[in-house]
Amino acid sequence: MQLSYWEYKTWFANVDFTIVGSGIVGLTCALQLKKKHPESKVLVLERGSLPQGASTKNAGFACFGSISELLSDLKTHTEDEVVDLVRRRWEGILALRKLLGDKEIGFEQLGGHELFLEGHSELYQSCLYGMEGMNRMLGPIFGKGPFILNNNRFQFGKIQGKYITHQLEGQLDTGKMMQALLQTCLLNGIPVLNGIEVESVRDFGKGAVIITKDFEFDTGNVFVATNGFASKLLKTETVRPARAQVLITKPIKDLSIKGTFHFDEGYYYFRNIDNRILFGGGRNLDLKGEETSDFGQTPLIQQRLEELLKDVILPNQKVEIDQRWSGIMGIGKQKVPIVKQVSERVFCGVRLGGMGVALGSLVGKELADLA
Repeated sequence: MQLSYWEYKTWFANVDFTIVGSGIVGLTCALQLKKKHPESKVLVLERGSLPQGASTKNAGFACFGSISELLSDLKTHTEDEVVDLVRRRWEGILALRKLLGDKEIGFEQLGGHELFLEGHSELYQSCLYGMEGMNRMLGPIFGKGPFILNNNRFQFGKIQGKYITHQLEGQLDTGKMMQALLQTCLLNGIPVLNGIEVESVRDFGKGAVIITKDFEFDTGNVFVATNGFASKLLKTETVRPARAQVLITKPIKDLSIKGTFHFDEGYYYFRNIDNRILFGGGRNLDLKGEETSDFGQTPLIQQRLEELLKDVILPNQKVEIDQRWSGIMGIGKQKVPIVKQVSERVFCGVRLGGMGVALGSLVGKELADLA
C-alpha cells in the first residue's frame, strides 16, 4: 500500500514518539509523553480493530494477589520483591482511578476472595497459617492487614468452610476503562490508528524506522507495549504468551454473588457483572498448550470451567453460557514487568504477568519516563 501525500503528512510525518500497542500500557504511556512534551507528536499504532491481547479481554479485576499466589511467589522471589510487586499493583490501580475516575471505569471495591476446594485442605491450612505473616508484611502498603477470614455466605459448593478475603481489592468495567482511555487520548490530540501491524523496528541512532505490513515511516522514539506479543519485536527480552480462556453466563435472576473470587492459586477466577457470572482460567490444565499467541478455546478447559461453574460457583442452579473468548497475557519466570531501554531509540514496557489492570497505568508512566 502506498501512502498518499495527505496520509503521510497528517499521520506519519515528523512523529516524535510512536507507541506500538493500544492497551492500558500503551495509551497511558502516550498520555504521559504528551503531558511531559506537550508540543510533541505522539502516535499510537494497533494491529487489531480493537486493542488486541488482554486489555479489552480481561476479567476487570483490580487485584493485588490472592494469599496463595503471594505465598507461592515467596518461593521464587525475595520478600522485598513480593512487597514491591504488591506495592506497584496498588499504586497502579490508584493511578488509573485518579486518571480516569471511578465512575468512568465502573470501579467498585467489593473485596477479593480466595476459595479453597474440598480436596485442597493442605493449601487451605498453609494459607490460614500464613495469614498473620502476610498481613504484617503487606500492612504498610494498605494501611492495615488486608486479609481476613470470611464465612461461605454466597453458598458456594464443594469448598472449605471459610475463605480468605483481601478487603481492598475491587473490580471495574474493562470496556468503560478502555473507552475512557481512548477518549482521553483523542482529547489530548493523540491519534490511535487501528489495523496497522508493525513487523519490525530499526534503530538508526538519531531515530527509528517503523516497518509495518504495508509501509514504513520514521519516528524519533519507539515504545513497545504489546505485552504477550512482545517476542516478535523484542528478540532479546524473555516474554512468553499465555492464553486465558473466559466464559460469561446469561443474566441470572436474583444473583447475590458480588466481588472478585479466585481459587487454585489464582488459576481460576470469577466475578459478578450485570447480573452474570464471568468465569475464566484453567490454564494450568495445559500450560504448554496455552503458551500460545493464538486466540481460541479448547474443549479441555471449557468443559472444566463449566463443571466448576455448576458444582462450585452456582450449585443447584440452572445456568446458561452466553459468550466465550480468550485473551493473551505476557509472562516469564519472574513476575516483575520489563520496563527498560532496549536500544538508543527503542523502549519497552511488557511482561505484566496477568496483572495488566493493576500494573498497566504505572508501567505506562514508567515507560514514558524513560524517554
